[in-house]
Amino acid sequence: MNIVLASKSPRRKELLSLLDLDFQIITADIDETMDSSLPVTDEVARISYEKALAVANNIDGNSVIISADTIVELDGKLMGKPKEESDAEQMLKSLSGNTHNVHTAVTVLQGDKHKTRVVTTAVTFRDISDEEITAYIETREPMDKAGAYGIQGRASKFVSSIVGDYFNVVGLPLCSLSQMLKDFDINI
Repeated sequence: MNIVLASKSPRRKELLSLLDLDFQIITADIDETMDSSLPVTDEVARISYEKALAVANNIDGNSVIISADTIVELDGKLMGKPKEESDAEQMLKSLSGNTHNVHTAVTVLQGDKHKTRVVTTAVTFRDISDEEITAYIETREPMDKAGAYGIQGRASKFVSSIVGDYFNVVGLPLCSLSQMLKDFDINI
């Protein structure tokens, strides 16, 4: 069975590799703009599904496609990937000393069958000084990550607690995904 990861994220590739699956990567080029008037979980699910569908339209119909999308939410405000350093600084200052939610939608699609599940993890940051924020931004690590941080990287020192799936925060909720794959006759 051909398995495709519809993502250019090196973190998702690394995480999916932990499940010992043979897969290829085909990226989806879609508009990932979210409608802020709609529930965030609905929107992240829609983006994940659209990524899978975009890839499905260009490959063999028997392939199993896995896609995901991650967004950070603080007090109802969505935080995607920062466009510039000032965005990253603003996001990190907002997250400092607060608890936020990380929502990752994962989709599995094969032919006309698909499942999408949204997993939410609560992450609490300790208070972060301006100097720490500046030093972190200088590493360039926050620039391609939702909420301007990677829990698996240098930002791990900012995290005082998490409630939920750690891998969800990294970008691919492996527990949920492995359960979803059973419905497609893929046992992990």
